[in-house]
Amino acid sequence: MSGHSHWATIKHKKGMADAKKGKVFSKMGRLIMMAAKEGGGDIKTNIKLLMAVEKARSFNMPGDNIDRAIKKGAGGGEGITLETVIYEGYGPGGAAVMLETLTDNRKRTGPEIKKIFEQHGGNLGDANCARIMFDRKGVITIPKVKIVEDDLMTAALDAGADDVTNEGDDFLVTTDPKELEKVKANLKAKGFAYKTGEVTLTPKNYVTLDKRDGEKIIKLMDALEDHDDVQNVNSNFDIMEE
Repeated sequence: MSGHSHWATIKHKKGMADAKKGKVFSKMGRLIMMAAKEGGGDIKTNIKLLMAVEKARSFNMPGDNIDRAIKKGAGGGEGITLETVIYEGYGPGGAAVMLETLTDNRKRTGPEIKKIFEQHGGNLGDANCARIMFDRKGVITIPKVKIVEDDLMTAALDAGADDVTNEGDDFLVTTDPKELEKVKANLKAKGFAYKTGEVTLTPKNYVTLDKRDGEKIIKLMDALEDHDDVQNVNSNFDIMEE
């Protein structure tokens, strides 16, 4: 949507800034270790690990760091006691917020996430309070450089994708989660290089926020993303770019 920004547009830029500080590498290391622990260290047979590695590479995480995380996870993951916990709530202006964490202590993480919501004009809700606002989709991120949108749209739909949207510096190709790997392979074969391809939550509809609430929710999302245990944050807000 030209002239508007969604969290999908904003969060990758923030992630790149965090990568420069090394913060995102720690989070990616956790994600890779868990994927390798659960499904083994071969990206050819462990799709979850493949997606984690692709995501880490999109932030320019060094190969040595990635290899160490894979080996640590595939080696049995000694010392890895992380679990995935989903939190849901609402931010300023009524925008729904979903976040996924990897935590070694949910009794610590839960109150910390609740406090962040409260400090930024939102509230942490019960399970499934916001889930209905989102669909689970495969999302492929393709840089706009030298890409003609109509050509990508045609190739993506031919490959089995559902849609292509224009988000900041990238095109986002959405698919049925079961079709994600097939669509990625087909687009790559047609010369479309992608940065990431992952299964994530996408909003069914957007809540338009004014400038005041827009500023507030960006601060909320930033604070949630900054939490060490948070891996992914999604929201259905829509604000004017300015």
